[in-house]
Amino acid sequence: MIRVRFVSMVLMAAACILSGSETASGNLPWPAPKKEEMRIRLVALAWNHPRSSFSASEEVFVADKELAKDETRLVKLVYMFLPYQPRLSDEGLDYSTLHEMRAVRDPQCDETLAQITTGQTGDWRQDQSQLKYSASAPPLNLSRHKNPLPCYVTNAEDYTRPVHDESEPQDPPLPSLNQHP
Repeated sequence: MIRVRFVSMVLMAAACILSGSETASGNLPWPAPKKEEMRIRLVALAWNHPRSSFSASEEVFVADKELAKDETRLVKLVYMFLPYQPRLSDEGLDYSTLHEMRAVRDPQCDETLAQITTGQTGDWRQDQSQLKYSASAPPLNLSRHKNPLPCYVTNAEDYTRPVHDESEPQDPPLPSLNQHP
């Protein structure tokens, strides 16, 4: 009996060794979401959650997405961050500042301006939004924008940098002295 067990274990080990190690290969049933490079100007902070000490928090903005040099579109931007990461609003709410980032388009969170600024039944938001406008931002006309704003979701890792408006007056470059030969 012991001899039979020993022989069967040796045969099992030999079969495992000879079969080799082959990794399973397969395709994911869905592709990874495509992140889009974008430049935006913050128009207003719509929702600002209290910072959580153990999970992700988020800020919801109404922003102008730059489509071309002088063409923009109003969008909803959801910015997610962890307790040790800065808020996007920490960069300052200034309409003249362009923010470069990568974001994922999420049609599931598209909302009209009216929906963004009012809490829905069972929603995590307060009863009434207090839009906090960026400095020098154009005011939002809630009655004009009836269609849902496209929603983009980003996080602190995908935030690149603030770019200050080139049209702002710049300090002239300091003169430099060159030595003559």
